[in-house]
Amino acid sequence: MIPKIHADEIEPYGGAELAAKVGAISAEHLLKASETGMDKMAKAGTVACLLPATALYLREQAAEGRKMIDKGVPVEISTDCNPGSSPTTSMPLVMNLACISMRLTPAEALTAATYNAACAIGMEDQVGSLEVGKQGDFVLWDIENYQKLQYLFGVNHVKNVWKKGKQVVGND
Repeated sequence: MIPKIHADEIEPYGGAELAAKVGAISAEHLLKASETGMDKMAKAGTVACLLPATALYLREQAAEGRKMIDKGVPVEISTDCNPGSSPTTSMPLVMNLACISMRLTPAEALTAATYNAACAIGMEDQVGSLEVGKQGDFVLWDIENYQKLQYLFGVNHVKNVWKKGKQVVGND
């Protein structure tokens, strides 16, 4: 079993360091991760699963996504959808928050929401990017470019959805 760790959300208790030490595939939250913890996660290749909507809802400072990326930590973002600390399912909102509060670029936010998310669950060989031999899960958005996805976050941009290479939603 490969560990995943809920780390350093409210207090800096060494969760990032522990994640690296035990070879965790990922560490979630990391709002209070230390510099040492970030360095160790970068060296270990542990994915930082950052949850910007949770930080917003809890009125906490967002995790230091820009610093983590600059240190070489692979960063993933997600909604952390739950009724207690993040009641949203909106990935465009999460990508927007990652750009604003964590200083990720739109390209980094999109990578964090797709390929790096697949890495955080050990499925990067099957999903997370469009490549020959992968599962073929993707969304076609009705937008001019990918930057609009993060910028216009209160709008449903979905035009079509494919799952395992088959169209499952079509708003043509």
